[in-house]
Amino acid sequence: MSPQNSYSARRLPVPGVEATLDQWLDYLESIHPSEIDLGLDRVLLVLRRLFRRNPSGRIITIAGTNGKGSAVAALERLLMASGRSTGAYTSPHLQSYNERVRINGVDASDDQLVRAFSRVEIARCDTTLTYFEFGTLAAFVLFEEAGVEDWVLEVGLGGRLDAVNVLDPELAIITSVDIDHVAFLGDNREVIGFEKAGILRPGIPAVYADIDPPSSVLQQTAAQKVQLERPGKTYQLVPCGSEFASVGSMWLEQARYGDRVLLPDNGLPVHSLAAAVVAVRQLEPELEPGAIEQVIAQLTLPGRYEVLQQQPKVVVDVGHNPHAARWLAARIGRRESGPGRVVAVYAALADKDVEGVAGAMASVVDEWHLAGLGVHRGLSGVELVDRLGGLLRKPAATVSDSVEVALENALDGAGPEDMVIVFGSFYTVAQARIALGKAAS
Repeated sequence: MSPQNSYSARRLPVPGVEATLDQWLDYLESIHPSEIDLGLDRVLLVLRRLFRRNPSGRIITIAGTNGKGSAVAALERLLMASGRSTGAYTSPHLQSYNERVRINGVDASDDQLVRAFSRVEIARCDTTLTYFEFGTLAAFVLFEEAGVEDWVLEVGLGGRLDAVNVLDPELAIITSVDIDHVAFLGDNREVIGFEKAGILRPGIPAVYADIDPPSSVLQQTAAQKVQLERPGKTYQLVPCGSEFASVGSMWLEQARYGDRVLLPDNGLPVHSLAAAVVAVRQLEPELEPGAIEQVIAQLTLPGRYEVLQQQPKVVVDVGHNPHAARWLAARIGRRESGPGRVVAVYAALADKDVEGVAGAMASVVDEWHLAGLGVHRGLSGVELVDRLGGLLRKPAATVSDSVEVALENALDGAGPEDMVIVFGSFYTVAQARIALGKAAS
């Protein structure tokens, strides 16, 4: 199945427990009249049918415009390192739906997902659920069946009205607030911040990972008497000297512990990694700094500044909005100086701010290859170049029908010292990984 679902107008028959995962996923796309339908009433109704009492696990909810996946992966592995059984729920996926649900670091099997889908289908009766809502409840079923102690849950869209938010967290993380999903969340950081702050609960601890929270988030934390951890306030991120680590690595310092933790420059957003470390030090205070550093040093995440090959170096990143593109441009700008060029392969969805993304990347890209995405809401290569106009400020871009062809063209013209960066969406990265023979993550 594709990284994200596409709404199907046809109503399919209910699959049985003997059906395949793909058959169930096709069915999930057919049972609700819209792809996104924010609200908690329907999900809460089905949740109460599935669980007679609140789930037994400790809930950690993570929201944010960007950096959620990195925070989830880091916190998941840190909790496992502390000896806690852990479930992680993320979205979307790159190449296999199974990636969305992990139990102790292992993707859920087809059989597990089909069994969970069957339970949700019985419980929902005539209540309609979106693809994401259905999958969220199925993940809850699997975590409860497995008896995992910690549930690390990534919000799909926004926070306040997202299906994940039917469960009350014992700790919340907001990684960042910026402009994305304008049609659903609003067109400014204050409104979007209010939506993301909807995951907070009165009196529970929370972490805001970025340096500049909107006032709407701060107002909600004050109103609900939330103990909020923030960089520059309750903890510090201090650049490392080159004798300790590569350029871009940071020390995380928390005065209350009297020590510091090294966060390496491993291609993941350091503020998200820091938030995960701050969270685990509250949840599992006995976990030693050395153990934390070992986990973070080994952490990688498919599709997040992921290096797929060398000479020329090929990097893929799922960044799809201007905030993510600014981070990506800064990350590329920090690479070691050399004679190589930066060659970009970019493909995007029609509802994204492609002008803002390209504008953020233009200063670091020497050559552009624009590609079409043959998926629901995907822009063709021609549509993409029409929207970008003269924003690229480089010689005319090469336009291709697919990411595979665009990547092939980019590699044909790239020298061994060049970097080829493929970005724009989960779809873009998934197609590049397939083209280069990378298995599902």
